[in-house]
Amino acid sequence: MPTYLDFEAPLAELEGKIAELRALASGDKTLSIADEVKGLEKKAAKQLTDLYASLEPWQKAQVARHPERPHAVDYIGQLITEFTPMAGDRKFAEDFAVVGGLGRFQGQAVMVLGQEKGNDTASRLKRNFGMARPEGYRKAVRLMEMAGRFGLPVISFVDTAGAYPGIDAEERGQAEAIARSTDCCLSLGVPTISVVIGEGGSGGAIAIATANAVMMLEHAIYSVISPEGAASILWRDAARAKDAAAAMKITAQDLKKLGVIDEIIPEPKGGAHRASSEAIAATGEAISKALKSLNGLSPEALRAQRRDKFLGIGRNL
Repeated sequence: MPTYLDFEAPLAELEGKIAELRALASGDKTLSIADEVKGLEKKAAKQLTDLYASLEPWQKAQVARHPERPHAVDYIGQLITEFTPMAGDRKFAEDFAVVGGLGRFQGQAVMVLGQEKGNDTASRLKRNFGMARPEGYRKAVRLMEMAGRFGLPVISFVDTAGAYPGIDAEERGQAEAIARSTDCCLSLGVPTISVVIGEGGSGGAIAIATANAVMMLEHAIYSVISPEGAASILWRDAARAKDAAAAMKITAQDLKKLGVIDEIIPEPKGGAHRASSEAIAATGEAISKALKSLNGLSPEALRAQRRDKFLGIGRNL
């Protein structure tokens, strides 16, 4: 059974009825329920379309965190051929929350980075729920610098609630690692493309998302802090996360209007988790288009475009 979010309760009831009718029909071949099932399917499809056409910011946050939503490894698996993962920051350890390596995107050699949350209990614990420690960002810097040396475009898939805030991460220089990763993004002389595929949380996201082209999936979110964290600070009540989500302008639609991102990638009806391959294919098309527009630029032009882009965000707000 699929996982339904709280606001999808009416839809869950309809699709549950459809599943029950099909189960009955499979057990008793004399039953003729085709017309009834067709009517319910039509009703469910309309309800799904209407529901996702008017999602509130907090509902989008729930969709962005959906456990069945495709993750970075899924995008890499479908879009990148000859992928060769690379590990370690050459200073402390490997961080499984950050995946990265060499591969080919539509035949072109690229460096790929991604924040990976995991898809079951064991992998989520291994990946630390996508929250990188300093060694994760230092690994990202190592790979980006390698891409710069060999003239390889960098593609990053952002999906994190934020950098890991634990004591051990702070002891090893979390803030410094994030700052150096952000600086590395800005100084690269190769095309950089970043896609927020789920959550883009705080500096943990910016560390690999400071790119020439920044895109978001339609129901992804991107913010300086999680809605729950903002609610805890502003109202000392995490239950007011819905109010915080609305106030912070975390949706792709709001951020496109503000000029923080460049493009919104449409998701299949009902969200990327309902048709992962379609969502990943649409993302690949958007990356291809952005890469073609950047491939001919010189290193100096790429740095200048990136610099002006991010300075412009502050100047134009």
